[in-house]
Amino acid sequence: METIEHVVLLNTCPSLDIAQTIAKTLVEEHLVACVSILPALQSVYLWEGTVQQEMEVLLMMKTRRLLYAQIEQVLQALHPYEIPELIMIPVVAGLPSYLQWINEVTQPLSFINN
Repeated sequence: METIEHVVLLNTCPSLDIAQTIAKTLVEEHLVACVSILPALQSVYLWEGTVQQEMEVLLMMKTRRLLYAQIEQVLQALHPYEIPELIMIPVVAGLPSYLQWINEVTQPLSFINN
């Protein structure tokens, strides 16, 4: 069985400003290659026994699976939600040159400096 190397991570944010801060931080730290920000989505969910309905911003982050734990730490430090969404979706295939680009730009400084 082939090991999944690349993933897409999903996260929702309460505002565009917060989404942009998280996206920029993750890209600057070389933890993700790209973050697509999809504004103005409506989420309906159950929270503390009540159905909630909120406008949110969706982040789609393209990265490598081995960086998930570091991304999770950054997200928890920057995200205002008590329980932020972070879902990992495996990439089972992709344009080889795009996947190679992900590999090239996701070299966290902690890896480079070692």
